[in-house]
Amino acid sequence: MVYLQLFLSFLKVGMFSIGGGYAAMPLIQSEVVNERGWLTMREFTDLITIAEMTPGPIAVNSATFVGIRIAGIWGAAAATFGCIFPSCIIVSLLAVIYYKYNRVSTLQNILASLRPAVVALIAGAGISLLRTVAFGDGAMHVENVNWAGIFLFAAAFVLLRKRKWNPILVMALCGAANMGIHIFF
Repeated sequence: MVYLQLFLSFLKVGMFSIGGGYAAMPLIQSEVVNERGWLTMREFTDLITIAEMTPGPIAVNSATFVGIRIAGIWGAAAATFGCIFPSCIIVSLLAVIYYKYNRVSTLQNILASLRPAVVALIAGAGISLLRTVAFGDGAMHVENVNWAGIFLFAAAFVLLRKRKWNPILVMALCGAANMGIHIFF
């Protein structure tokens, strides 16, 4: 039964995560944290970190991680297959349609209209992660603010967006800095 639940949960993620991995994060959070209760919000942020650090798409890495956590290797297989199955079908159909109708302006307008929705999904995921970094699992009060987490978030943002540093280096530096903060403070 759990294999079917994993498959169906990540089938939904695979079907409705238009725009890539970052756009899938709110859907994964909804399924894994809010609806199923398989992970806490803190574990979910760890999941996103691990999924970003490992090679491959974030949604597939997340499915594999959750599947292993919930039901072992067969759970990972069920969740991963559920996540990639819709993409295989949809991409095959879209390739045929696009090849046949790629010069039609209506198709170009439809594709252009999806961009704002993808940006909104990515922004929502970023805000959700920032809230978890800033307040943890607690209430949003000034006394619960994790100033070190906010500083590391801001520093990572500047290094990635303004300085164009390598994301792997920035993640490693933030991890080392956070570990140092927790050891010495």
